[in-house]
Amino acid sequence: MIITRTPFRITLGGGGTDLPAYYSRHGGFIFAAGLDKYMFVYLNTPIVDDLVRVKYSESEIVEDTEQVRHTLARQALRHFDIRNGVEIISMADVPAGTGLGSSSCYLVGLLNGLHTLCRRPVARQELAEEACHIELDLLQKPIGKQDQYMAAFGGITVLEIDRDGRVEVSDAGLSPDVTEQLESNILLFYTGLSRSTERIISAQVDRLAKDEAQVTDNLHLIKEIGREILAELRKGSVRRFGELLDDHWRAKKKLGSDVAGRRIDHLYEVARANGAMGGKISGAGGGGFFLFYAEEGKKQLRAAMEAEGLREMRFRFDLEGSKVLVDLLSGEQYRALNARRKPALAK
Repeated sequence: MIITRTPFRITLGGGGTDLPAYYSRHGGFIFAAGLDKYMFVYLNTPIVDDLVRVKYSESEIVEDTEQVRHTLARQALRHFDIRNGVEIISMADVPAGTGLGSSSCYLVGLLNGLHTLCRRPVARQELAEEACHIELDLLQKPIGKQDQYMAAFGGITVLEIDRDGRVEVSDAGLSPDVTEQLESNILLFYTGLSRSTERIISAQVDRLAKDEAQVTDNLHLIKEIGREILAELRKGSVRRFGELLDDHWRAKKKLGSDVAGRRIDHLYEVARANGAMGGKISGAGGGGFFLFYAEEGKKQLRAAMEAEGLREMRFRFDLEGSKVLVDLLSGEQYRALNARRKPALAK
């Protein structure tokens, strides 16, 4: 038995510039933080049969990996040439479609567990790139690179993305006092609205491919604001972060009509009138979690959001990234798994 734990994330600056359609021309910048809200993935090798069991919101029992309907699980098992004789169960602290990177958390956690299952140690950078390869190259999902890297690394992290797709990962270098203030003053509220992130991002990618100036210019601005946010926080100017969030939100809304909508716009105006200095919807937009920054007005903001039917999710930052919590795989189980794999990879 193997259990992995992988953190969800919030983006603090630069969101959207990790899309290949943007960074391949201009380079990308992401400033984000892992949360102590997690995806848990359990792996085991069955003793009594050679079936493949995958349990998530549905339950699949099949004879061969190629019959698995769960796209990410199927591709991950293919990556390790595992054809049968494995069980995968996933559980998460937050639902899918909420803008916190759940799909990549699942994939990174599963890959981490499969590396452990196959006794192939992996560095975080390689783990993130494997997930990027599966999601962006093999499955051709219209997504960026931040979710995979933040799932692997966690922490309060900066990603510099070269035009060729290489990612340089570094710690944001914030003081303990600034980190504590961010944890205290950033409030997350679940809107109750779920949406297709891929559909929203696909529309942005199409507009980028057509070189539409408005989308490109606003992503330039979002990247500039993200760098300014990081610089201000490194100086200890936490209040300035809240002010810049408002600028970021106004730029993000111009990326597409699906980013906000009447309900989201209403919630933002209510929050601003009740103590929030700035905020942004999580992920691509359209629903999920609303992130707000507030100082003196937190109590008033919480009351206003509760009156609107939103539920707060309190959090702290995760500083560990994806990790193996439990590894109880026996030598017999490992040998049985290895025997099922393709002869070229059986060591």
